[in-house]
Amino acid sequence: MSELTLSRLADRIDAKRDDLIQLTRDLIRIPTTNPPGEHYEDCARYLGERLAARHFDVRYVRAEGAIGDSDRYPRANVIGRWSGDASGPTVHFNSHIDVVDPGIGWQHDPFAAEVVGDRIYGRGACDMKGGLAASVIAVETLIELAPTLAGNLEISGTADEESGGYGGVAYLSERGFFSRPRVDHVIIPEPLNKDRVCLGHRGVWWAEIETRGRIAHGSMPFLGDCAVRHMGAVVAAFEAELFPLLAGKRTAMPVVPEGAKQSTLNINSLHGGQNDGLPSPLVPDSCRMIIDRRFLIEESLDEVKSEVRDLLERLKTTREAFNYELRDLFEVIPTLTDENAPVVTSVANAITRVLDRPPEFVVSPGTYDQKHIDRIGRLHDCIAYGPGILDLAHQVDEYVGIEDMLDSAKVMALSAWELITGERLAG
Repeated sequence: MSELTLSRLADRIDAKRDDLIQLTRDLIRIPTTNPPGEHYEDCARYLGERLAARHFDVRYVRAEGAIGDSDRYPRANVIGRWSGDASGPTVHFNSHIDVVDPGIGWQHDPFAAEVVGDRIYGRGACDMKGGLAASVIAVETLIELAPTLAGNLEISGTADEESGGYGGVAYLSERGFFSRPRVDHVIIPEPLNKDRVCLGHRGVWWAEIETRGRIAHGSMPFLGDCAVRHMGAVVAAFEAELFPLLAGKRTAMPVVPEGAKQSTLNINSLHGGQNDGLPSPLVPDSCRMIIDRRFLIEESLDEVKSEVRDLLERLKTTREAFNYELRDLFEVIPTLTDENAPVVTSVANAITRVLDRPPEFVVSPGTYDQKHIDRIGRLHDCIAYGPGILDLAHQVDEYVGIEDMLDSAKVMALSAWELITGERLAG
């Protein structure tokens, strides 16, 4: 190990360029679309077989009973562990294998993994199969050059991050896969740009608001009570009261992009009345809205919920026959890793050395699987770092840069070295 240098590590990773490209393309070509959760087992097996061939102890874990798990769409996860010659710290690289639906409007086949210049196009290229591939190359290279490391390296491919992670990291966290003493440090190769260390994310509360009315014939609406009009009053109150209130809330968290430094609320969907392709001559007696509220570490979840509930209660007193139900769907508390945590320091040092510039410390506007590692696993030495441009995630013609993946692999390998050995690798 004493002969290992940063330049030797970087040269070996550069020499694996073709392997990295092929691995990324193979992963993209497995269409692990979620929902419903297609081809998870195929992707987990592909990754597991590669790791097993390189002397990893590989485990496959199905999240039986988790949301979405079924015999048709099993929530398959894979964890590979390489153990060094002596006991020591464990560094874990966790990537989700699921991708969102490609949508329409692509110029490139979303699952062909076309290579054009320095880019590999495809659904999941950026978010986050490019990051998964880079972490695999990083760990494999480190093992080849330092086979007597006194520590452990893990790679996982997990399910369902795009739908909350309950069939993936949450399930595994509940079973000790992301807790000490098994794991000490976690790096999640999400696409936050290769010169950024992502310390955490904002909070989220999803809820459903249903307004109630009274059904009647559409030609005689005066005999009914229109639930859609009641929901219109909710939207108007949001515009007049809630959106201005949220715009005034700012955070000290380094959230990117700039617009996410404030509290936000998105009206995710709105459905009212009966319409199955043909109009129905009825006054709608129900209207449902899904809201997606993103909140700051300075806010409490109780405060966030009260703002909406209080607004609805005020409408009950000011609007005749207004009636509603408010139902919780999903909630996550904001998380923020300390800038002085070992994993932050090591990744920051590696970025500086590999890219020859200091990193930017950021917080993600949306949540990712760090929430489960933090809250369930009680492991706080966790960050997101990986290749890919954040703004490309979930877009049409999503791509990942090949040079970005190579640079990120170097950062990951150097970070893992420092976390395991506690030493600075010579130039």
